[in-house]
Amino acid sequence: MLPVVALVGRPNVGKSTLFNVLTGTRDAIVADVPGLTRDRQYGYGRVGPLPCVVIDTGGLVENPSGIEAQMRAQTERAVAEADRIVFLADARAGLTPQDQFVARELRRSGKPVTLVLNKAEGLDADVVAVDFHALGFGAPLAISASHGQGCEDLMEHVLAGFEPGAQADDDSGAIRIAVIGRPNVGKSTLVNRLLGEERVIASAEPGTTRDSILVPFERDGRSFLLIDTAGVRRRARVEGVVERASVAKTLQAIDEAHVVILVLDAHDTVAEQDASVLGLALERGRALIIAVNKWDGIPQEQREEIHRQLALRLDFVPFAPLHFISARHGTGVGELMQSTVRAYEAAMRAMPTRELTRTLEHALTVHQPPLVRGRRIKLRYAHQGGRNPPRIVIHGNQTASVPDAYTRYLANVFRKTYDLFATPVLIEYRTDANPYKREQRVKPRAPRSRRRTATRRR
Repeated sequence: MLPVVALVGRPNVGKSTLFNVLTGTRDAIVADVPGLTRDRQYGYGRVGPLPCVVIDTGGLVENPSGIEAQMRAQTERAVAEADRIVFLADARAGLTPQDQFVARELRRSGKPVTLVLNKAEGLDADVVAVDFHALGFGAPLAISASHGQGCEDLMEHVLAGFEPGAQADDDSGAIRIAVIGRPNVGKSTLVNRLLGEERVIASAEPGTTRDSILVPFERDGRSFLLIDTAGVRRRARVEGVVERASVAKTLQAIDEAHVVILVLDAHDTVAEQDASVLGLALERGRALIIAVNKWDGIPQEQREEIHRQLALRLDFVPFAPLHFISARHGTGVGELMQSTVRAYEAAMRAMPTRELTRTLEHALTVHQPPLVRGRRIKLRYAHQGGRNPPRIVIHGNQTASVPDAYTRYLANVFRKTYDLFATPVLIEYRTDANPYKREQRVKPRAPRSRRRTATRRR
């Protein structure tokens, strides 16, 4: 499973800036205002020797009150989820009593801590680190998150000892399913419906953050592997129990899966957390299915409005099929699993280069690319660059100028042609070197003395 790294420190030391650098996003709001980050922010880390889950936290302060107390509770939960902790301090401000308080809190966690001095650009790292040795976390690492300096070395140090996990696009034959969703939407009920009510899968004993249960089962002659992060128990042991969801574990499960099933409660609205987690699954390129649970208890007159709200709030994943189910009674679960198999087969589909190129040529005939500075974009051929998700590499000229709208058009053409059901389609462009383009030869200039002679003769 992906390692989990939490960014912790007092307010305004650059945690959100570092989060954006590590995840390659702008998801965390950054401003020179203490306490701007209040809730935990999650993302997939892209910097370092291997992927990881990164958690941005609010500032830890001593004797908090009001919103600061809530921020502290959020940070404590992030520390509990993490495998590694990055403790950020401000190199320019020096060691402060607040830093010492954060250090005491982190020592109690028992987690490996890397001390980082941010905003160190232009400073002597050895000089600014002197006072921080007293915190007992070893030699601090000096970085500048706003300039991207030292971040690669930081993650090399933080992730040392972790090995890259097995890729989710293996050919073992078992379909890996991650069932995700907010607490109390019926995930465990659905899981137990799939596995059989009388089967005890795991105890309720808590594990470490990186623990995950892989539960094999068979259905309709197919092999499946359920990636469970919440603890699957007998139905009798989950009735009336509010599940405690961990976003970090959810992101780990998404990374391991072929197919992600997001469970929603038909009696509730689509929350920001639902859309956020769905967006992370989309970013990871996983096949997506949305299961609207507890549908049997919805009056007929309300169902049309629910359909409308779902279409409005989930418009960024138009390819994800909706299934309206009752996990408790089993209604619609069979069709849900049929879609899961179909989505897996689409995500893993092999597409020959000749057929892909023929499809590209047909798409170009129906709708040509736009003109760029009076010249038309030329797309020559396509080949498959990967699976889970299907990745199609298109070669041509001026490919950097292809508009997003045209890329979406091509993705839809490939999706329809190859029945790429429920899975995102990634289009990657490559600009080929023009074999007919030759370097222009510059004629050598005549010697200076010769030019003068010619002038005098005229």
